[in-house]
Amino acid sequence: MSDVTEALRERVLAAAVDKTPLRIRGGGTKDFYGNKPEGTLLDTTNHTGIVAYEPTELVVTVRAGTRLAELEAALVEKGQMLAFEPPHFGVATVGGSVAAGLSGPRRATAGSVRDFVLGVKLLDGKGEILSFGGQVMKNVAGYDVSRLMAGAMGTLGLLLEVSLKVLPKPHAEATLRLELPQDKAIETMNRWGGQPLPVSATCWSEGLLTVRLSGARAAVAAAREKLGGEAVADAEVFWRAVREQQMDFFSGAQALWRLSLPSNTAPLDLPGNPLIEWGGALRWLTFDGPAEIVRETAARAGGHATLFRGGDKSAGVFQPLPGPLMQIHGSLKRSFDPQGLFNPGRLYSDF
Repeated sequence: MSDVTEALRERVLAAAVDKTPLRIRGGGTKDFYGNKPEGTLLDTTNHTGIVAYEPTELVVTVRAGTRLAELEAALVEKGQMLAFEPPHFGVATVGGSVAAGLSGPRRATAGSVRDFVLGVKLLDGKGEILSFGGQVMKNVAGYDVSRLMAGAMGTLGLLLEVSLKVLPKPHAEATLRLELPQDKAIETMNRWGGQPLPVSATCWSEGLLTVRLSGARAAVAAAREKLGGEAVADAEVFWRAVREQQMDFFSGAQALWRLSLPSNTAPLDLPGNPLIEWGGALRWLTFDGPAEIVRETAARAGGHATLFRGGDKSAGVFQPLPGPLMQIHGSLKRSFDPQGLFNPGRLYSDF
């Protein structure tokens, strides 16, 4: 285990004096996500180790540079897991996974990264070590600042440690596949969502709806009988491919868009066939046309669109925020990072 907090702090203090922007980087697996990383490299991969793990309390505290695979291996030994199923995209770190805020197939039923962050320790732009939240399920005092770090892309500070809620692995799982057109698949997923079924993941692509059931053996067996469809033998491989974007759908050279929509939104009037997850709430689209077309279509449906990978980023990677929300973002950035040292422009060009 390696705690290099003081060395990292000295780097931040020196950068504050020189007003040198810093590019925070763990495994570098999310470098493609967000606007182009700028600044002098600040590597976190030497800051590693599980600080505390209480399986009976369902809580683990880990240094941010720790490999995600190392943490997951430790949890598996105790029959537990990170229920939000973060993607690796290579040799990912825990800090990078929290900073990117990306969740996998189980997100719609288990919750997002943010829902599992109990506490954080971070370095702010003045080189001060700040702690928020804690190592228990209920942190009721003060503002829930720790969860702000999920999805902040490192723009608010350098994560040092993260405390995460973990969950037991399900006793049984089964994956089924049904042939359905897109509109019927969306209708079916939303109908399932209103029933007491142990659905833990869904994925529709090219006329095939795949559903994963997780939970008690009796519940999974009963749901399997009710839903029908064909059993998928290589289910673990399939869901890993969905999580890690290793399916053929993701292999093209076109820009990849990530649309967040109300789950019951009808098929969108956009070119190409999407890949749909999270019961209809997450829709992936490959499209090289103008960003305005995708974003306006998503907005009319009550959602938003992110340019996840590739494409022309000049229009911004993330959906532009209304003025008041942008002001809040700016105020937060100035509070934690007054000189704008950390990952400048990674979220929005202004900060």
